[in-house]
Amino acid sequence: MNTNKYVIYVRKSSEEDDRQVLSIEAQLVELKEFATKEKLEIVASFQEAKTAKEPGRTSFAEMLSFLESGKADGIISWHPDRLARNSIDGGKIIYLIDTEIIKTLKFPTFWFEATPQGKFMLQIAFGQSKYYVDNLSENVKRGLRQKIRRGEMVGVASTGYLNDLVTHKMVLDPERAPFIKKLFELYATGNYNLVEMGKIAEKIGLRSRNGNILTYSNIQYILKKPFYYGLIYLNGEFFEGSHEPIISKRLFDKVQEIMREKGKPRKKTIKNRFLFLGLMKCYSCGCSITAEIKKGHHYYRCTKKKEPCPEKYLREEVLIEQIRSFLQKVSLSSQDMERVIVELEKDKISAKEKAKTSVQNLKEELGEIEIKLENLLDLYLGKGLSQEEYTLKKQKILNSKIEIQDKIRDFEQKGLSWLEPARELVLSLNKANTLLGSDNYSEMTSFLKNIGSNHILQNRQLIFKPNSPYDLIAERSEATSNSLTNPRWLWHLYYQKHHRKSYD
Repeated sequence: MNTNKYVIYVRKSSEEDDRQVLSIEAQLVELKEFATKEKLEIVASFQEAKTAKEPGRTSFAEMLSFLESGKADGIISWHPDRLARNSIDGGKIIYLIDTEIIKTLKFPTFWFEATPQGKFMLQIAFGQSKYYVDNLSENVKRGLRQKIRRGEMVGVASTGYLNDLVTHKMVLDPERAPFIKKLFELYATGNYNLVEMGKIAEKIGLRSRNGNILTYSNIQYILKKPFYYGLIYLNGEFFEGSHEPIISKRLFDKVQEIMREKGKPRKKTIKNRFLFLGLMKCYSCGCSITAEIKKGHHYYRCTKKKEPCPEKYLREEVLIEQIRSFLQKVSLSSQDMERVIVELEKDKISAKEKAKTSVQNLKEELGEIEIKLENLLDLYLGKGLSQEEYTLKKQKILNSKIEIQDKIRDFEQKGLSWLEPARELVLSLNKANTLLGSDNYSEMTSFLKNIGSNHILQNRQLIFKPNSPYDLIAERSEATSNSLTNPRWLWHLYYQKHHRKSYD
């Protein structure tokens, strides 16, 4: 009769790749029946639901300590690969056999004796187990790399997409994709921070796949992810995705610019809340404009940090009137807005026909970029470029490709790339009309910053340079002493300025 005492060790990884491996319960039943048949004395059992690809299993370590204390002499397990699939744990088993702490091993599916031949066969079994794991891992990685090269993202779909179980690709989520686009568009205005964006996401019903509310970091992660404009980023390298983009690269770049600007350290604000701090600089000396309260009124003045400055105080009520005066020049009523949009829609049909030539030219550019990518890869494979140089150049070329694809998409879906910005201009002019009749001064400040630059305080006057075509609109309105009353002229202005530019 066998006088040795044994411990049972069973293991089944939760991510086990070998579907043929028995469950923990099944292994226990089989091993106890095996021990009864072989008349083996069982003194303890250890179970583990963890992979053996890496060292560090808790129950495995407890079992070895149990054996080293002399409470048992051998191990019963289903197969050597249950004990170890890495060189460190396999080496420990062999060493304990060499030092006779482990006197024997018993397996229903594998023969072992503590002889040179038996230990040699055990080492081969451990080696085969490690080879299986390493080879499986490499095959999986190779498959994933090939899938990425085909433009197919692996894993759980990003928010705004769904995993198609038939094609195994990521497709647009018809419910959440529009919300993702809305997040990018709102943040690109510069009027919202990430905390406010989280509240907006909750309000419109945008949640994670699990139904959880999107946190500050979730929103930031979404807004910084190039996947949404068509690129896949993996292991420091960009790949062109085959999925349908939710946004354009132009919108993505605008969001990144806003995020960088908002991420800059800002000075602490003055205790009393002044509405237009940060809007203006001093004309005479270039210093910042500060504010203070005198006799119950807010006044804005130069900080005079560089030298004595001749610029005088500007009372807040006067500043507000100046801002309203400018808004009046670039405001468009809702009625006129609708008339302009109708004109834009009428022109879309003929614009699509004229766009065909431009689309063809852009597709030729796209072909040239494909050749550049192939040449770049050949140069890299020929050791002409380092990994870092290849990655940087590839990213630059891929971004150019995405931009051209955006232009083609604009032409094919909207007629011409200028039509959508024209619509955005009309909407912004209507927003000026809305602000004109409101007391939303923070929105007024944001609006002025978005449509112009170089805001200065000169001789108690707010002066700045409006961007085109706001400058032309303001000039015409001032010349006619009226706000925009001819929507056809506004449409013609934008068409003449940007229609030609889109073909250049």
